This record gives sequence, C-alpha cells and structure tokens, in this order.
Amino acid sequence: MTAWDIKPQGMQGQLKVTGTHAGDLEKALTALVTTMSEAATAGGTAVPGTDASTPVQGPVPVGAAPLAQKATLGPVASALSQYLEQRESFLKSTAERIQAAVLGAAKATNEYVAGDLDAAKHAQDAARAVRLDLLQDAPGGRG
Repeated sequence: MTAWDIKPQGMQGQLKVTGTHAGDLEKALTALVTTMSEAATAGGTAVPGTDASTPVQGPVPVGAAPLAQKATLGPVASALSQYLEQRESFLKSTAERIQAAVLGAAKATNEYVAGDLDAAKHAQDAARAVRLDLLQDAPGGRG
C-alpha cells in the first residue's frame, strides 16, 4: 500500500501558526487605519483660522453645546481616505483568501484522517471475514 506523507499533527501545528500570523495581520491593519486617521486629523486643512470647522447641521442633541462644531478635513485627510478606499477591496480579498486557505487545509486534513480511519475499518472487517478453516484445506495450506 502506498503511504501518505500527510502528518495531521504537523498540519494542526502549521494551521495554528498561520492563524496566529493572520491575527497579527489583522492587528496591523487595525493599527494602520487608526494611525492614518490620526494623521488625517493632524494633517490640518487648507483653511486659515476659525474657518477650519463648520457648524453641525440639523438638531442638536440634548446637553450638547448649541454651536457644535465639526472639524473640516484638508487635502491630507482626503488623500489618506482615497488611499484606504482604493486598497480596501485588495485587503478584504487578501483576508478572505487567507481564511479560505486555512479552512480548506483544515478540512482536507480532516477528510484525510476520516478516510484513513474508514480504510482501516474496511481492512479490519475484511480480515474478520476470512475463514481460516477454508485456507487450511487449500493447496499449500497447513492442513
């Protein structure tokens, strides 16, 4: 019988390492978005002085200052926003591919183990079905 070179325990270890790295990637992307948001705010505006904020439109919530202000974002914020928007689909598809690869490898390994157990069960059933008394009377037997 041909032997497989898959080692389920080794696969489990590698999938765990890959999952850890995927978690690290998620943390890095979250930090990237946070840092870019801070950079966008710190980048200032192209508007001088008090014109750098605009009054909030619509009803003011109870307890809020009556002249609530919203900071105006400048060209740096706009550029950073466009940068993230253009890369959003790439980053999302990368995360989806990583997840699909890990889940696919785990499923394939589980199927391999299940197939191995099924083959062993069939071999045991076949061995139980052999009638040794008939083999003793066969030519070349010990009868």
